Amino acid sequence: MSAEVEGRTAAERFREERNLGVQPLGDLIAIIERATGINVAALEADQDHHGMMVRDRQRDVMFIGVASTRRPMRQRKTLAHELGHVLFGDAMGGPAGAWGHPPFEESRADAFARHLLVPLDGLREFLGERGSPAKAELSELSEVVQRFLVAPPIAAIALCQAGYIDDATKRAWLSPTTPQLATRFGWSDQYRALREESARRRAPQRLLGRAVNAYAEGVLSVQAIATLRGITRQEAEMELRDAGVVPVRRPRFAG
Repeated sequence: MSAEVEGRTAAERFREERNLGVQPLGDLIAIIERATGINVAALEADQDHHGMMVRDRQRDVMFIGVASTRRPMRQRKTLAHELGHVLFGDAMGGPAGAWGHPPFEESRADAFARHLLVPLDGLREFLGERGSPAKAELSELSEVVQRFLVAPPIAAIALCQAGYIDDATKRAWLSPTTPQLATRFGWSDQYRALREESARRRAPQRLLGRAVNAYAEGVLSVQAIATLRGITRQEAEMELRDAGVVPVRRPRFAG
């Protein structure tokens, strides 16, 4: 079976087993954490490091880390790509200490990401019947990019696979960038908001939830929560206080 077929089949199965339908996926970090139990974090990283997956074998816990970036569509693709590696067991397949994955695994994870983010049935449901593939308008590419929150190349490949555009149009539509489409077709304000969101650090929700509980019980400092979230101690204290989270006072015993 080809990498494309394996990736598409796994993406369709992932959506079906978790009742995600064929609609666009919103907060991908929250969806992955809720659907799989995997801890996901958005971290500050070098521009050349987009994402990685790590397994703590002693505790049998999986982590996915992605770079906080002002390129939200790339971040979403990276999240879906790394999830594909996890679901296929690629983390356990390589030699000890190896970085990266073999070409087949990379291609399969790419296919999984594309079909997870833009299911062809969902694309057809969204676009309905259109005219000749040779007469497709660039506005259609923009519609798909905005609807499914993917980069233009992913949208162009999906449009071609679904029969909405021909190969020549697909090749031509690999070049436009998301900012260009957003500006040209009037959704630059939405894209700006997406950029601001993807540029923020984000701690794994379950880990942060346990940390807040520990703070409320008086066994974890507010500085630990601030460090986990990448904010100042004062900001963390204010947010916790406004949410009514106050640490219990534990009795002190004379030494």
